[in-house]
Amino acid sequence: MIAIIDYDAGNLKSVYKALQFLGKEARITRDAQEILGADQVILPGVGAFGDAMERLEQYGLIPVIREAAQSKPFLGICLGLQLLFEKSEESPGARGLGILPGKILRIPDDEGRKVPHIGWNSLDLTGNGRLFAGLPKEPYVYFVHSYYLQAEDPSIVKATAQYGVPIHASVERGNLFACQFHPEKSGAAGLRILRNFTELRED
Repeated sequence: MIAIIDYDAGNLKSVYKALQFLGKEARITRDAQEILGADQVILPGVGAFGDAMERLEQYGLIPVIREAAQSKPFLGICLGLQLLFEKSEESPGARGLGILPGKILRIPDDEGRKVPHIGWNSLDLTGNGRLFAGLPKEPYVYFVHSYYLQAEDPSIVKATAQYGVPIHASVERGNLFACQFHPEKSGAAGLRILRNFTELRED
């Protein structure tokens, strides 16, 4: 069973439906025992960094996430990627989960470039990321975000994208994975990424 962590984020149902389409058993839950007993765990997210951290704390999910991220395949999506890091320019003073080293920066405003970044972008795959097995070298995926990751450790970056600035679009460390883009909205490439994740087992 795949646990989708429920903290009132906006894209829970779209992730759930994509997993259903793949024939995978999934459950939207904030129950600690269900999350820690799952085969894989997904932390989705659409919304503001600080508000999301407050909800995770309110629901008692911060220690659960930290434990799950150490013990089983764990995937952060969009805001779920950003929350895994230390801080975000979106919410000064708010502390992220700090599971991975890095910071979240605002995409700079520039003439001819809209923020938020909404739409399809190609990825530049690096480092043989396990999420991207079987995909072409520059797959197209769907983004919706105003803030982007600058990871401190370049060795964890497995995909980048360009939108005025280089975006660390996907990271991997051990059994921990995260994508700034939305695989559940990225067509066949996104479904392949989700399938690759669901077929991972605990290290």
